[in-house]
Amino acid sequence: MTGSDVTRDGVEEARPGREAVTGAQPAGRRRRRRRGEQPMVPDAVFSSYYGQPILNKPTWKPLDIAGYLYLGGLAGSSSLLAAGAQATGRPALARAAKLGAAGSITLSLGALVHDLGRPTRFLNMLRVFKPTSPMSVGSWLLSGYAPLTAVAAATDVAGRYRLVGSAATAASAVLGPAVVTYTAVLIADTAVPSWHEGFRELPFVFAGSGASAAAGLALLGVPTAQTGPARRMALLGAALELGAFRAMKRRMGLVAEPYEKGRAHALLRTAELLTVSGAALAACAGRYRDRRLAAAAGAALLTGSAALRFGVFHAGVVSAQDPKYTVVPQRERLAAPAD
Repeated sequence: MTGSDVTRDGVEEARPGREAVTGAQPAGRRRRRRRGEQPMVPDAVFSSYYGQPILNKPTWKPLDIAGYLYLGGLAGSSSLLAAGAQATGRPALARAAKLGAAGSITLSLGALVHDLGRPTRFLNMLRVFKPTSPMSVGSWLLSGYAPLTAVAAATDVAGRYRLVGSAATAASAVLGPAVVTYTAVLIADTAVPSWHEGFRELPFVFAGSGASAAAGLALLGVPTAQTGPARRMALLGAALELGAFRAMKRRMGLVAEPYEKGRAHALLRTAELLTVSGAALAACAGRYRDRRLAAAAGAALLTGSAALRFGVFHAGVVSAQDPKYTVVPQRERLAAPAD
């Protein structure tokens, strides 16, 4: 290619010689060159056509959908706490947890319907049941769970139909773990890289976060003498949430970057500090029987759980906007040796 001129339209009067490189190889592989061949240009690094995102970023409203994720976790864990409190003779704790579950799931459904735009769109999802679709399964799950929480709370407040109320409390506790974790399965089932790659640990992260939130709500509104189960749930939930989240980021590699940058990082860092502080305050409140410590612990745990859901949401949006989080993991999988 000696003596040719490079213009905007390409290389003029050029004849490809034996040393020309015909194309870049996928990341992670080295091209074997014949003796005497020399590369004329460095290997190209592919991002996407014209630098545009490969995926469309989620169009969900942050307040609606992150709120939906948060409130669903709070509701499901509160149902478990309510059943345990009722079984161990803690009426104030049981009532607060039942009211928390009913109120949270109502607000969660309201946020979902608001994002959908019309209530009929939610009802349309109930026209069929598709076991392979997390959205379909979740819609039917909420449709069965929400009335149970309402019955459990209403019968407790009214002081009537206790047998019906006990049955509703037990049934909502059975469905509670699924309500807490199905939203993690729902977002991990999408193509959004920072959600999809966390499919193994994200349900455990949401389970721990939901438990922390339910414990926080109970610590805010229940006399300290009856908050023993809530304090234990706070400690277990915080340990599960933080441990699973760190394990998830270590395993995800490059795709964990959005959790460490910008708004998502600020929210997740805040969530970690609040959750650790809330768990510590909850332990101190139990030891010293201090109502003010219990209230501070409850506020910290509730806020920390909300910050985690919003942080996860924003990290997913960032990962969908940057092509490298889609392209690089795909190339690494292609370059990896077959088992």
